[in-house]
Amino acid sequence: METLRFILENGGLISLLLGQHLLIVAIAVGLAILTGVPVGIAISQHPRMRRWVLAFAAVLMTIPSAALFGLMIPALSQIGYGIGVVPAVIALFLYAQLPIIRNTTTAIANIDPALREAAIGMGMSTGQRLRKVELPLAVPLIMAGVRMAAVINIGIAAIAAYIGAGGLGSLIIRGIAQSDTRQLLAGAIVISVITIAADYALYGLQRLLTPNGLNKNKLATGRMKEATT
Repeated sequence: METLRFILENGGLISLLLGQHLLIVAIAVGLAILTGVPVGIAISQHPRMRRWVLAFAAVLMTIPSAALFGLMIPALSQIGYGIGVVPAVIALFLYAQLPIIRNTTTAIANIDPALREAAIGMGMSTGQRLRKVELPLAVPLIMAGVRMAAVINIGIAAIAAYIGAGGLGSLIIRGIAQSDTRQLLAGAIVISVITIAADYALYGLQRLLTPNGLNKNKLATGRMKEATT
């Protein structure tokens, strides 16, 4: 009850921190989509390059978030952006690369070759084949990678408060520093809620972007599984 009372009494502050948190994550994931999807498409037909790129992205994911944020401070201090939103966005952008690149390249690489041959037989160019055949079929898996990246980044963005980026992590930091359980729990609860909300929202977008034929096939498959259980 104390935590709920704190949230209600400090709604304005929490709304401000929530906006900062979502802005950082939205910019980082948006930039990651703009780079990760093209990279995933480019390496999908080159197994050796795919292994190297995915291995590099996986190494980035293994770096502890506190360490990566810490590395950003001296690196970006040279240009006057050692603390604040910029290093936070860059770090989150790097963390978002692996799920987006991996899911994109897997989706494109696993498209039925017969579909590509049919598209070629219809006289489609490489660009037309990509836009009209391959990407629509790859949307569900690509969006799954985006959802994963967003969920990961919402959690990691809480650490960005330590480098002055703001966001809901500020409540957790203050709660620890002041031994105030209300602030700590308020920050954790709001982060959990927006993580779930973002996942559901992106799932809805995934269904909206998925071609109707694929959605119907998934629904039919699901009904068949239910009938056999």
